[in-house]
Amino acid sequence: MVQVRVLGYGEVKIRSYDVQIHRAGVEDLERRCEVGPTERAVLFIDTMGDPICRIRNSPMYKMLVAEVGGELVGVIQGSIKLATVHKPPKNLAKLGYVLGLRIAPLHRRRGIGSRLVLELEKWFTANDVDYAYMATEKDNEASVNLFINRLGYAKFRTPAILVNPVDHRALRLSSKTEVAKLKVEEAEFLYRKFMTSAEFFPDDIGNILRNKLSMGTWVAYPRGENFGSDGKALPRNWAMLSVWNSGELFKLRLAETPLSCFLHTKSSILVDRIFPFLKLPATPDFLSPFGFYFMYGVHHEGSLSGKLVRHLCQFVHNMATKTRDCKVIVTEVGGNDIPRLHIPYWKSLSCPEDLWCIKTLKNEENTIHQLQKAPPTTASLFVDPREV
Repeated sequence: MVQVRVLGYGEVKIRSYDVQIHRAGVEDLERRCEVGPTERAVLFIDTMGDPICRIRNSPMYKMLVAEVGGELVGVIQGSIKLATVHKPPKNLAKLGYVLGLRIAPLHRRRGIGSRLVLELEKWFTANDVDYAYMATEKDNEASVNLFINRLGYAKFRTPAILVNPVDHRALRLSSKTEVAKLKVEEAEFLYRKFMTSAEFFPDDIGNILRNKLSMGTWVAYPRGENFGSDGKALPRNWAMLSVWNSGELFKLRLAETPLSCFLHTKSSILVDRIFPFLKLPATPDFLSPFGFYFMYGVHHEGSLSGKLVRHLCQFVHNMATKTRDCKVIVTEVGGNDIPRLHIPYWKSLSCPEDLWCIKTLKNEENTIHQLQKAPPTTASLFVDPREV
């Protein structure tokens, strides 16, 4: 346990999370702290009795809590992994991911958040982490001010979070495209062959693919052609992606529905009830807790492979219709990723520019400056589903 004094505030105790002592307090704090871009929607996370669920599947993880006078007023989570950051030959680095920073509304702007981050960084440093990084909404002024202006993080990448609602009806898939599910060993081979130089590609990709939350990896290619998963006989055009069932970990609750979303939802339900024979797409009701699928590892080869990416997205949508509480499909892609042009999404629920920030934890001169100026190592960004 660490005891610190916050200027003008008093003593704050920061300690490691203890499930027996802190679970109820952390769950209560989570329920009171909104996430997501407030101009689009206000989201709350339901961890379903496991506050540490968002980091539990990472190779190493830690949760810290802050207490004032016996009251739990803050929490932060972190995880550590080995992933691609630099260009070859020094392409792997140890990364510490910062997430889940929550401060009770009545205790904000008193320095508790910065103390939690600094204590988590000490844990990173003790475990030889090269860089700490975090993600936040571009317009979240409080978060940007804390990490960039006060804690020395630098803006790194601005990927897009794409969200597509799940209709309760299956989509019609093109008969010209073949979809095949890969074995874990085949998927790992292809990812290592084609995406090892992608930024933030995890070195333990095999563990992700074997995780019980990973529903599988699928490839799409023109019907009639052969797909050699050994990488020796691949079609000229093909695409692949994997699916992670985030809804098994936690649920989301939409507290304030954007007007366009609300009207679309209500009108589509009304039309569907009055004219069911029209079989128009219906928007799910987001007012109750819901789960989601996360698509990751989106990759494609060939000038005509964009349509194959869209076909895979439609295939995943049809999978989601069979999961009762899965109401959206989410993916995150780099700002310049070509697949972004072919992934279906609803603009009013998506975030066109998420902000990733990074900080070096070792005394390497100009390292962050070089990373900021350097273009992405490839056109792709690999988003680890364990960090969603």
